[in-house]
Amino acid sequence: MHLRTKLVLATLALLTAICLAIGVFGHVAMSTYLTAQLDRALTPAAGRAGFPDGPPPGSDSRDGRGPFRSLDPGNAAGQRPGTLNVVFDDGRARTSALVQEDGSTEPLTDADLGILATLDPAAGPEEVTLSSGRYRVDAADLPTDADGSILVTGLSTTERDSTLSSLDAIIAGLALAGLALTGVVGTVIIRRSLRPLEELSGVATSVSQLPLSSGDVAVAVRVPPSAAEPGTEVGAVGIALNEMIDHVTDALRARQASETKVRRFVADASHELRTPLTSIRGYTELILMSEPVSAAGRSALERVDSESRRMSSLVEDLLLLARLDEGQREAASPVDLTELVIETTSDARVSATTHSWALELPEEPVEVHAVETEIRQVLINLLANAHKHTPPGTSITVSLRGDESAASVAVTDTGPGIAPELLDSVFSRFSRGDAARSSGTGSTGLGLAIVQALVEANSGTVTVTSGPGRTQFTVTLPA
Repeated sequence: MHLRTKLVLATLALLTAICLAIGVFGHVAMSTYLTAQLDRALTPAAGRAGFPDGPPPGSDSRDGRGPFRSLDPGNAAGQRPGTLNVVFDDGRARTSALVQEDGSTEPLTDADLGILATLDPAAGPEEVTLSSGRYRVDAADLPTDADGSILVTGLSTTERDSTLSSLDAIIAGLALAGLALTGVVGTVIIRRSLRPLEELSGVATSVSQLPLSSGDVAVAVRVPPSAAEPGTEVGAVGIALNEMIDHVTDALRARQASETKVRRFVADASHELRTPLTSIRGYTELILMSEPVSAAGRSALERVDSESRRMSSLVEDLLLLARLDEGQREAASPVDLTELVIETTSDARVSATTHSWALELPEEPVEVHAVETEIRQVLINLLANAHKHTPPGTSITVSLRGDESAASVAVTDTGPGIAPELLDSVFSRFSRGDAARSSGTGSTGLGLAIVQALVEANSGTVTVTSGPGRTQFTVTLPA
């Protein structure tokens, strides 16, 4: 959930709670006030029931201290509609009257009288529900000259309930209107307030999408001044983000400068080593061919020749990687991948006769757009890796697949497999798998690194899957 949504919802929830509290308080307060009004109106209503013209001077129509001259609950003079009066003698209704809208009176039903007969004069006013509606009623003992008689007077609560309903409707309407207005205005205000955060997020997203892993790094994205003003929380974050980007840029530039120096050193050193290594090999071969040496000396010279050849191979690999790092490559052209696979596999079969070789080719030739010498080197390295790091008798299968979008070459062997902890670093430079796979010869650890560099230079990918008895390297190139 977005932050602005959370803020709007929290504001609306708080406002809803406030409106609800105001509505409940207003309803209770108004109900209490109107109920008190009804209670105050019960006393004169009871008096008018016995004295249409009012009680005589010095008498009290409710406390029984003054005698009633007459008692006529059916007398509607001065009574408002909805007023009821009932006289009970020893629990039995003597007479009852309910004032109608036109001023006439009607007796109460037996069910209503049964409810009113249970009222206690000492309990005070209370509310009852009768067949004609809800009433606020009060019971009082009649004066001493009518012992055992009780006068019950009631007033309809219709007006009070209608007023409360209108009040509730008004409060609910105002609350809903206020919530809607708050939601709209609050959304606009919060959206504008959080707009600088969106700018910060956009800057961070742009930086995260920059190619910072290699090459000359220049992070030109910065937080705009509108979102980096000091003195505000968002501005402080914007300033900190700009400082972090500057720091990262300086660190990446320092790293790139260091990598450039190392690569230049490796390239220069490899280039300078080619001549002396060639001289060592030449003089060694010359001595072996022209000079008589002992068996031990010949063995030593042959060892020197073997190691110089190995070192020359390492130097050539380093020079190749250095050229790739600097972008020194030939132009790409259509390459018959089927022919390359056949040629490199045939050469590998000749150099590794102790292994079993198999080819799986499609019926139609497969072509890719790449640098032929680089793809040839990829295949040579993969095939050499397959037979150097597996024991004699291992089956190696080279399969080629192709369609309109891509072509893939898979080199699969049935050797012991690569240790799981080495799979993630198998394409790293100077990564050796001899500890995990049987090795008859030494390895420089650059063969698979060259494979990955050459494949990526040709817009392809190389993957590896390995387990006991099956290891497969798959190269995929765009058609």
